[in-house]
Amino acid sequence: MPTIRAVVVDDQAVVRSGFVNLLTTQEDIVVVAEGADGQEAIRLVREHRPDIALLDIRMPNTDGIVATRAILADPDTTTRVLILTTFGLDEYVYDALAAGASGFLLKDATFPELLHAVRVVAAGKAMLAPDITQRLIARFLPERPAAFSRPEAPDLTARETEVLLLVARGYSNDDIAERLTITDHTVKTHINRIFAKLGARDRAQAVIAAYELGYITPGQ
Repeated sequence: MPTIRAVVVDDQAVVRSGFVNLLTTQEDIVVVAEGADGQEAIRLVREHRPDIALLDIRMPNTDGIVATRAILADPDTTTRVLILTTFGLDEYVYDALAAGASGFLLKDATFPELLHAVRVVAAGKAMLAPDITQRLIARFLPERPAAFSRPEAPDLTARETEVLLLVARGYSNDDIAERLTITDHTVKTHINRIFAKLGARDRAQAVIAAYELGYITPGQ
């Protein structure tokens, strides 16, 4: 079984130790480093090149959002970011997703939820709860400029638009393939093309783009 290499960064020592202790009980997860602020997060990720970085969203000196942007700005990075937060509807969560985080996890999540989130994000997928994400977007999108650079009017095909809408509603690749009666490989091809056209790194950014570009309206 491949080992997931993780970095955990939280300024609250008790919280950080709790996450580290839980993760190290698993044979497929190893915590390679831990830190207390965003600057340490950036340094540790560059030094250890982990598969996933769990970052507290609110930290002194450099917060989780700034750290996420810095980590993902490295064109050679393969590290995925999972944001830790106390509040499910925190305005900073929206900014973290726009910065490229692959999802967020509440600090009071259960042990199975933590492990599931780490494994999903480390596998290169987005940890998105569509209902929470949509509420975040409905609340904070009108106050924000475009989250990241991309073509103003991407030329999505009708099928790509259809796939994007299903991604935004939380459907998995298998679900999309079944719903549209196409193969899983075809779904992946459409999604990769959507990412390229939207300038999106992953599903989280693609969902935000779908709202910002008007393919979906908040509450739809």
